[in-house]
Amino acid sequence: MDNIGIVEVFYNNNKVGQIVLTTHYLCAFEYDSDFIKTGFSISPYHLPLRTGLFIAPKAPFWGGFGVFDDSLPDGWGSLLLDRYLRNKGIDPEKLSILQRLALVGTAGRGALEYFPDHSLSGETAFLELDVLSAETEKMLSTDYAGENLDLLYKYGGSSGGARPKVFATIDNRQWLIKFKAAFDPKEIGKTEYEYSLLARKCGILMPDTRLFENKYFGVERFDRMAIGKIHTISVAGLLHADYRIPSLDYSDLLKVCLNLTKNINEVYALFKLMVFNIVISNRDDHARNFSFQYKNGNWNLSPAYDILPSTGFNGFHTTTINGQGDPKMKDILHVASEVCISEKIAKDIIGQVIETCRKQGKQNYILS
Repeated sequence: MDNIGIVEVFYNNNKVGQIVLTTHYLCAFEYDSDFIKTGFSISPYHLPLRTGLFIAPKAPFWGGFGVFDDSLPDGWGSLLLDRYLRNKGIDPEKLSILQRLALVGTAGRGALEYFPDHSLSGETAFLELDVLSAETEKMLSTDYAGENLDLLYKYGGSSGGARPKVFATIDNRQWLIKFKAAFDPKEIGKTEYEYSLLARKCGILMPDTRLFENKYFGVERFDRMAIGKIHTISVAGLLHADYRIPSLDYSDLLKVCLNLTKNINEVYALFKLMVFNIVISNRDDHARNFSFQYKNGNWNLSPAYDILPSTGFNGFHTTTINGQGDPKMKDILHVASEVCISEKIAKDIIGQVIETCRKQGKQNYILS
């Protein structure tokens, strides 16, 4: 790839600002003057809406800002990108952050778009899900590139998370469809689908979900709506929290939720999600598995995602509860008190989630 000296960031066809690299390979970002007049802070804690140059810290995003790191692929997406680049004779280790953002271009998650745009474009026939699944298995187990590498990269190259996945338009709706990773149980798709329905029964805001061909879990993209792309930022990106290790407590998340949304109902919703994760033993609850969205001039908690029983850091919750990775009831109530959730409301939420999960045979953790 040609060297890229500057990347322009756009939102809803409006120029947000531009990114360059310092001599120490740190991202330097500046808002566009017109966007300062009419726009909003795309990252309230690290990029407040004002004039001046912002320099990113070295950690945890290798000299990048969290809000832009959210656009970059990780896990499966990174594997695809690296395999794709090497297949084209490009060493991915030599790419700068600016070059990687250009590869995301207009095809990334959320609403931010990057120019120059070197993302794949054009119409390509969508393969059968069984074919894509077989291709992902080969990709995970070998150095296989395969005849469908370009197609896999086009559909999944901007994705995050460890499990293989593709973005697909089906019935005029945009979906993210997941496949089994190497060490996943055979029925992982069905399991995640069942827990998505259970979360909805518990009153947790969920995107629409489907079980394609009775085995592939699909979730409708909540960063795409009829009105256009929705600006979405993970808690990792928002707080510059390292999602690869335990870096947060749920009390931190709830305080951020209250501060950002100014809405106690959003805090209740996040508290309920915390309780649900505890009860079903979803311990892979890292900082990138929670997000906020900017819509109609307000910040709101995003719909829930990646919620199913899973092992966290050393078997404990990756996001701790009152500092505990294996929480007790008193820890949950203490976290509630940190954001002024009354004990009665907290116990009502806990009781409702436990009872709903118990009735479905999915209470995987007994609180004491």
